Amino acid sequence: MLNIHNLSISFQGEYLFEDITFKLSGGDSVGLIGKNGAGKSTMLKILSKDLEPDSGQIATDKALKIGFLKQDIDFVFGRTVLEEAYEAFTEIKSLEAKMEAVNTQLAERTDYESEAYNQLMIDINDLQHHYEILGGYNYQGDTEKILQGLGFKREDFNKLTDTFSGGWRMRIELAKLLLQNNDILLLDEPTNHLDIESIIWLEGFLKSYTGAVVIVSHDKMFLDNVTNRTIEISLGRIYDYPKPYSKYLVLRKELREQQLASQKNQQKQIEQTEKLIEKFRAKASKATMAQSLIKKLDKIDRIEVDEDDNSVMTLNFPVSITPGKVVVEAEKVSKNYGDNQVLSEVSLLIERDSKTAFVGQNGQGKSTLAKIIVGDLKYNGHLKLGHNVQIGYFAQNQAEYLDGNKTVLNTMIDAANETNRSKVRDILGSFLFRGDEVEKYVRVLSGGERNRLALAKLMLQPFNVLVMDEPTNHLDIKSKNVLKDALTKFEGTLILVSHDRDFLQGLTNKVYEFKDQKLKEYLGDIDYYLEQRRVDNLREVEKRTVVKETPKVKKQQTYEEQKKLKSLNNKLSNIEAKISDLERAIKAIDADLEVNYEQVTSQPNFFDNYQKKKKDLQQFMDKWELLQEEIEMLEN
Repeated sequence: MLNIHNLSISFQGEYLFEDITFKLSGGDSVGLIGKNGAGKSTMLKILSKDLEPDSGQIATDKALKIGFLKQDIDFVFGRTVLEEAYEAFTEIKSLEAKMEAVNTQLAERTDYESEAYNQLMIDINDLQHHYEILGGYNYQGDTEKILQGLGFKREDFNKLTDTFSGGWRMRIELAKLLLQNNDILLLDEPTNHLDIESIIWLEGFLKSYTGAVVIVSHDKMFLDNVTNRTIEISLGRIYDYPKPYSKYLVLRKELREQQLASQKNQQKQIEQTEKLIEKFRAKASKATMAQSLIKKLDKIDRIEVDEDDNSVMTLNFPVSITPGKVVVEAEKVSKNYGDNQVLSEVSLLIERDSKTAFVGQNGQGKSTLAKIIVGDLKYNGHLKLGHNVQIGYFAQNQAEYLDGNKTVLNTMIDAANETNRSKVRDILGSFLFRGDEVEKYVRVLSGGERNRLALAKLMLQPFNVLVMDEPTNHLDIKSKNVLKDALTKFEGTLILVSHDRDFLQGLTNKVYEFKDQKLKEYLGDIDYYLEQRRVDNLREVEKRTVVKETPKVKKQQTYEEQKKLKSLNNKLSNIEAKISDLERAIKAIDADLEVNYEQVTSQPNFFDNYQKKKKDLQQFMDKWELLQEEIEMLEN
């Protein structure tokens, strides 16, 4: 399908990768991994022919169609959801324009017997035939089906894309790729800005996709769920294994250990040979033998050990001054984008030194409230920042906050003041921008490098409250760990918008769930929140269907009610254990019946015992339902 041979590309005299060779075939689902700046996005741009390599060849099948989902989506403002999705059909849209032009001429002309009029009739017939072959009479219906499959409602179709969050815009772009019937999909950080519901849909689509897929992602679970091959770019080389990410890491580690052991053994042999050479050189009678050993030594193919790029940024968030006890106080805050009501009279209180997580589906208002807190959005209601509050803000869409025409160094110098301007190069060095890398223009940086630069900029301003909106987007796994460690040690107040449970674990002590324009507060960490929601992970929370209910005022439970609730929950747990044991026993009997029916049924009272187990199971199920209803009545 696609062959890459001896591919090389360099920036400012340094190779990103050199003489890389690999092949893509139908059914390949490749996770393209590596550190920020290793060249992953560059590789996708080369494969999509958006960028020319310095050397090497890319051989493809004729008429091969490649779809490319970029990190930063360029939407034209003023288009509706449908109009944007129709952009997938460039050839069909071109034919529609030509058909409209010919039909206009046919309607206006009256020289029905002329040769020119006859030619117009031939032209419209040819255009209509070509239009039909391309699916011109079906594409609008197909588009609506795909958009609905991706979660859009029919009433959303004519809304402007400007009014949708990044995750929903990403779905439109995915719809366009799906409608194009591409042979190869190149996906650059496809899960950034997507909520879990969207990620699960994308996983399902990619699992059933018959073409080849190359995915750049730092989402370990996503890579494990959808890829069957991993290519790592590291220090200008690639490591290619037919395994998903986690299994690849194990294989890579085992291979490196084998290489180290082999290299150690080889080194011992080399050292022994060198000693013999020195010994024989001293004797004239052994000179020939020494020469023979030297030739043997020269022919040895030295074992190389794969290099690991272990460089990581260093990050520490210092607190400026101590603010007042209450940092943020919001009362009846509302926000809408046109007809789309996102927040409706929400209230919250954030105190000094607290660590708060904002969670929930995309479009529920998490980023909106973060922007309101930092003063980026107008709103209705009241929001007050506390005494001496100084906010540091890390936005989800960092590309819009950085000037692509500035260099890395100038970006920092322009953001610095007299007291810290002399420290700019040191700060950049700690974020892995060293030597000539500081002269790179922001526009050529990868998504991860931009995020590192945005983090470096944060260090130039004093703050005691840190608001971070999806800070792990684009960051490689090592950088994520460094950021988490720095936030854990941060002694100020933290507000964190994230879908990443692994990242949130141990970071926050309060969770606000955004749902149906409202907030619900959970006084605990992310694990406590998930426990209260009775799910194992954020994926389960975010993919559940939202059912709107009339809010009810809870009364405080009495001691007796709390005691009874605890007793009922204990009974429920015991019944659940018995149900599980009976289901396991019945399943085992059913399996035995399939293998050896006569032998199993010949046992004394077999059918009586078998039916009793089924009867007991049903009784326990009935008891479980009654207990569950009683618990819910008490809780509400």
